[in-house]
Amino acid sequence: MPKENRRPMKVVKKCQFCKDKTLPAFKDTAVLKRYLTERGKILPRLRSGVCAKHQRRLAQSIKHARHLALLPFVSRES
Repeated sequence: MPKENRRPMKVVKKCQFCKDKTLPAFKDTAVLKRYLTERGKILPRLRSGVCAKHQRRLAQSIKHARHLALLPFVSRES
């Protein structure tokens, strides 16, 4: 198979929350910012390496932090 037609291999990452045996909390804005893009979007599981259970909890925590004005909904680029 030619190199141009190959798909990049998926890198299987271990869930950071499973390793640390913690749960994502809306108060930990430093941790939550790692799972946001520079535009403020939530990273998908394949890019972040979080398991499905913690991805659902992470999304809820990010949304909760946004409503409490701990995280921005969108970030402006100048």
